[in-house]
Amino acid sequence: MSADDIDIHPISPEDAGEVLTLQRAAFVQEALIYRDVDMPVFTQTLEEVAYELRDNLGQVARRAGRMVGAVRARIDGDVLLVGRLAIAPDQQGEGIGSALLDAVEARAREVGARTAELFTGRLSEANIRLYERQGYVVAEAAGGAGGADEVFLRKDLAESGAADD
Repeated sequence: MSADDIDIHPISPEDAGEVLTLQRAAFVQEALIYRDVDMPVFTQTLEEVAYELRDNLGQVARRAGRMVGAVRARIDGDVLLVGRLAIAPDQQGEGIGSALLDAVEARAREVGARTAELFTGRLSEANIRLYERQGYVVAEAAGGAGGADEVFLRKDLAESGAADD
């Protein structure tokens, strides 16, 4: 399978239940890496997810009707803030994450975003590789709760958008 049979569309509050289920499944590997089951991704409620999905530029990916990926995003000035990219564990490595990032970046360019920013854990090597393949560069690293460092990445959307045209 490839990302060619994926339907990508804007995320909405009506997707909250599926998004919550998907994010919990997708982040199990992260919990194992960090030995932390109290990550916000696991403690977040359905109501909190639905609230976050209002006025959100995020996208969901579906394969044969099943939600297999989701990403949240919002605009702060001219910066796209990307968060909670989640891919179903049995669908990882098939280009869905890249397709979702491309889609959310395209939406952000439409509303004038010039830069995209996101973060992940220092030990999340697969995530970092994905983001770097997508043109993100490490901007900084910071200490987090329990000593887990976070890596902040940034991408110039104006430059990458011009190359895509």
